[in-house]
Amino acid sequence: MDLGCLDDFLRLLHDECCIDLRGRDAATRLADVPEWDSVLLLRLLTVLEEETGRRLSVQPFLTARTFGDIHACVKEQA
Repeated sequence: MDLGCLDDFLRLLHDECCIDLRGRDAATRLADVPEWDSVLLLRLLTVLEEETGRRLSVQPFLTARTFGDIHACVKEQA
């Protein structure tokens, strides 16, 4: 899986966190997705670290406002 690829990232988000962005896109605000919460963020970070084989800095993820922001954090750190 290439997490630099937005489609692969969104697929991982769906498969691991059950977040379905069909009809939406990566610009969707996290606050606009009812199932999104801090527990899912931690779950996603854990999965991303497993997929990349790297430890990721949490701080940039905490300031992310959209799924696109999270994807950008992954690309910067991976």
